[in-house]
Amino acid sequence: MKNFLPIILTLAMSSTTLSVSGSTPESANTSASASAPASASAPASASAPALGGKHLKHSIIPEPQVVVPLDGEKFKIDSKSVIVAIGCEEMNSATFLKSYLQRYYGVDVVVVDKLPARESDRKAISSVIQLNLRQLAGIDPMPNFGYDLSDLKREGAYHLQVGAAQATLTGANPSGLFYAIQTLIQLLPVPADQNITAITPNSATASSAKTSISGNSLYLPQILVVDFPRFEYRGMHLDVVRHIYSVDYVKQYIDYLALHKMNYFHWHLTDDQGWRMESKSHPLLNEIGSWRAGTIIGIFPGTGVDSTRYGGFYTIAQMKEIVEYAAQRYITVVPEIDVPGHSMAIIATYPHFSTTPEIPKQPAITWGIYNRQNNVLAPSEEVFKFLEDVFNELMDVFPGKYIHIGADECAKKWWEESAKTQEFMLKYGLKDENELQKYFAKRIADIVHARGREFIGWDEMLDDGLVKGAVVMSWRNVENGIKAAELGHKAIMTPIKYSYFNVAQKRDEDTLCHRAWFAPVDSVYLFEPVPADVPASVAANIIGGQGCMWTEYFPHKQRLEYGIFPRFSALAEVYWTLPANKNWPKFQLKLVDQFDRYDLWGANYSTEIFRSAGFDRNRY
Repeated sequence: MKNFLPIILTLAMSSTTLSVSGSTPESANTSASASAPASASAPASASAPALGGKHLKHSIIPEPQVVVPLDGEKFKIDSKSVIVAIGCEEMNSATFLKSYLQRYYGVDVVVVDKLPARESDRKAISSVIQLNLRQLAGIDPMPNFGYDLSDLKREGAYHLQVGAAQATLTGANPSGLFYAIQTLIQLLPVPADQNITAITPNSATASSAKTSISGNSLYLPQILVVDFPRFEYRGMHLDVVRHIYSVDYVKQYIDYLALHKMNYFHWHLTDDQGWRMESKSHPLLNEIGSWRAGTIIGIFPGTGVDSTRYGGFYTIAQMKEIVEYAAQRYITVVPEIDVPGHSMAIIATYPHFSTTPEIPKQPAITWGIYNRQNNVLAPSEEVFKFLEDVFNELMDVFPGKYIHIGADECAKKWWEESAKTQEFMLKYGLKDENELQKYFAKRIADIVHARGREFIGWDEMLDDGLVKGAVVMSWRNVENGIKAAELGHKAIMTPIKYSYFNVAQKRDEDTLCHRAWFAPVDSVYLFEPVPADVPASVAANIIGGQGCMWTEYFPHKQRLEYGIFPRFSALAEVYWTLPANKNWPKFQLKLVDQFDRYDLWGANYSTEIFRSAGFDRNRY
């Protein structure tokens, strides 16, 4: 690509101005399509300008709907600052902020339920962070800012105003207050002397972020923010089957969601390579199905197998601990048991659940077995009783309204070749294998609906005909999500070209990943989940979207985070920010500060965006 960074600063700053108390809202930006994408690789230019967060009045990700920078003395946070939190929900958000300040800055603030009565005690307080829950009022004239009072009633809406001595954070609801905390966090300065050298994708250890602000004062600009999410569902997925991650790391991953104002964590718990949830009703799943004999080496089909026994599972107590941890961050866990395909771990445990029970099976040691190895469940009342048991166990642990049933990549040929399966289809009046897969979905849907929940499945469900109440997660393309929405079903967008972070993020990708696809950060950011020609009645059924991290080639934290960052941050803005307020050139500038936050968190990342765009994030 051509070096277009010399024009980025101009594009990012060429916002339409609206007068509000003498200030200019930064959210009224130029269109996100104002610049060319940065997907092609190009060497960094030695003459590229030194760009960074200092060129912006804020670097909040995702971009709020309304931001009004204010003049005046900066707001100070130090050990004499107090957070005022009057109720339980306010206290939850206050605890998160207090912990963040202590962990990353060494600043220990006090949380109180009210300010002291004595004037002498109040004078000892350097600054106040006031947390409120109440109905929000807008900034006049609201139409100029592209929202109305109904938007301020959305789940997640909030108002933030930082003055010289007090910061007031008000949520329309508890999640809104929590999101106000995340915005305040992104106004914090990032330590200037920390190590900002990226970790290479194959590094064994992460670089630790060094902070120099321990016990000192933090200064924030005065600012006014009015904000609310565009979509109801804003999520990230994590596959813990191909490679399992510790409870502590799953919590860290959930924190990444929280810091980006995401509210759904899709946890992929079962697949061909392992069964990762404890089962009391079927303990053999953990004795046999949770362990594989080895793992392929290199990109599929691989150069061999390492022959190292691999596996494990999360106990019920551990899963409940993660559910509670997520709930404290207003994140709902969406657990997935993937059937009737992707079931090798099940049929390795219970061979008679297979259409070929006479053939020995084991949890898969390789990837890509669709249509190559028989990994489908055979239909029988015993199998459906098994599914009733394990899905009820799942719902006993996970209280969220969405339960993911998989329903993807189910090779029909194994059913076609099975005489017993054909007998079942004849008995139950199923004319073909598509109807059989729909029957599987219907039986599981009945189990889920009986518990008052909704079920999600991958978009292959469209091929078989949708069961009533199905929520379609569209991964193969955008069109399937739109088709589901046209049929009156909820749709969640996660198209592979824009949302899969296990695929290459640069043309010359030299790390292990799915190289057949290419999803650079600009493609992620510029993706529009609801095309302009989609009618409003259909668009209303597109409830949001998510990113996906499949871990075949991501066995540890450093590799995984190299895959997700900064694409994770780009995706957050796709599903939070209204299209009129997105701005690709500005987002690139915000990434300079965002990468410093990654360092602060001890996270790894890809620096491809700086290489392809032709500028050096270290030059200030």
